[in-house]
Amino acid sequence: MIGKRYVQPSKNDGGWEIVKEGHRRATAHAATQKQAVAQARTLARREGGGEVRIRDRTGKISDTVVVRNPARVRSGR
Repeated sequence: MIGKRYVQPSKNDGGWEIVKEGHRRATAHAATQKQAVAQARTLARREGGGEVRIRDRTGKISDTVVVRNPARVRSGR
C-alpha cells in the first residue's frame, strides 16, 4: 500500500479535512465527515491504494478504511 490519509476535524471552519501522511496542509475539505471519508477513499484509490484513518473530534483514531489497488482487484490477485 502506498500511504495513509487522515480525515480529521478542521481547526478553521468546523468542517472536515483530508490530510496526507507527512503533510501539514489539507489536500481537501468537506462539510461532513461522511463526505470527507468518501473523498479520501477516492484520492487513495487514484494513488493505487492505501489507508484512510478517521479521527474523531478529540483527535483519536476512531476507524480505519483500507482502500485496495483497483488494478489488483480487477485482475483477481
